[in-house]
Amino acid sequence: MAFLQANVFSNVLEMEVMLDIILPQETKKTFGTNTKGTSEDVPVLYLLHGMNGNHSVWQRRTAIERYVANMGLAVIMPSTDLAWYTDTRYDMNYWTFIAEELSEICHELFPQLTTKRAKTFAAGLSMGGYGAVKLGLRKPENFAAIASLSGGLTIAEGMDQLLEIKGRSYWEGIFGPLAEIKGSENDLIHLIKNLEAAQAPKFFITCGTEDPLHQSSTYTVEKMQEQGYDVSFEDGPGEHDWIYWDHWIQRILDWLPL
Repeated sequence: MAFLQANVFSNVLEMEVMLDIILPQETKKTFGTNTKGTSEDVPVLYLLHGMNGNHSVWQRRTAIERYVANMGLAVIMPSTDLAWYTDTRYDMNYWTFIAEELSEICHELFPQLTTKRAKTFAAGLSMGGYGAVKLGLRKPENFAAIASLSGGLTIAEGMDQLLEIKGRSYWEGIFGPLAEIKGSENDLIHLIKNLEAAQAPKFFITCGTEDPLHQSSTYTVEKMQEQGYDVSFEDGPGEHDWIYWDHWIQRILDWLPL
């Protein structure tokens, strides 16, 4: 594997953005495991961080590089600040960056990455779980599989819970007036109800049973099941922490349709 750190310019955000990238690379070692590389059509996973993280957090807090070493899978980990993968009311268009520009930048810099929907995936934790599911629901033509770990998936229904995390001015800076979130393009439950299940990617949702967001995940799964989505739900003992995410990202990698 090759691990790269890139400082790229986003025309959408009008600023530089950091990316961590894992790329398959053929290696021949005297000791240990050899790995196979490929020069074209490499499957890609966009792996998103949560509120307290950045582009480097998956690499620092899990063994993601080791987990994908023999999968022939590229992993793109962007930094998206605290913007909830949304075109914010303060005119920073993080949704447009993550949903449109990021893949263009990555394909320009790494032309071996696939352009096929069947080999393109997204996953994320907490805020990043929201971002990943949002990508699957609003850009279903681009993704074959989406995974959420402990995602904050019900912002319209769980606003009281979110207000315990940060004040009203923060959330209104992201989404606008709180009363207008429900039924908007940022309301995942609304998006679930308005997308044909046959058009959607398949989903994997997991959350620890001791996590305050567990109900958010189960509620979202129920709504997906009602609409006929291909959705898998698994949970287990765990809180909103890296012990849980390090364990379950391995399960998600096994689940990806490679």
